[in-house]
Amino acid sequence: MIQVLLVHDGCLVRSVLAQWLSREPDLRVDDVPWRRASRHVRALRPDVCAADLDCSDTAGIPPLGELGLRGGGQVLSRLLVLATANRPGLLRRALEAGALGYVDKTGTPEQLLRGIRKVAKGERFVSESLGFGFLKAAEMPLTRRELSVLTLAAEGASVAEIAGSLHLSHGTVRNYMAAITRKTGARNRIDAIRISQSQGWL
Repeated sequence: MIQVLLVHDGCLVRSVLAQWLSREPDLRVDDVPWRRASRHVRALRPDVCAADLDCSDTAGIPPLGELGLRGGGQVLSRLLVLATANRPGLLRRALEAGALGYVDKTGTPEQLLRGIRKVAKGERFVSESLGFGFLKAAEMPLTRRELSVLTLAAEGASVAEIAGSLHLSHGTVRNYMAAITRKTGARNRIDAIRISQSQGWL
């Protein structure tokens, strides 16, 4: 029996998918929104955590690091993500979080089922249609530090507040913002935030 935790912020989609998956005799399925995902992973220790990469929190970034995939050197759950190719930044975040499976949300439910069974065995599964998204993910121009600066800027922090949070000088923060604007091809800070959010980098 494969224990699956389905994480999705769309209640209707989540419940329909969970019901459909539960018809399979080898699957036992629980479903939760993102805000309860971390607690359920630790409590249930599912074989597979199938998580939608679109998260409805204020930043729109799924807290993959909070899923507790590793604890005390042990893998608590194998991660499979539901994604699209047009947000390559989210694919990159999932890759960095150690996801084994990548299912295209525009594909069929049967593809999700195949992905779950492969990942449950510790095997990698990637929808072919996500290939372009992975190519774009490899081209992400911003460094981790630049992303940290831009994330705070997107939350409305001033230069002084960003500098204080990241222990940087005001001049360094301004230099980072100039580099971010240049690398993203943006006109200004607001445009850089918009572009980065649309790509899934933020």
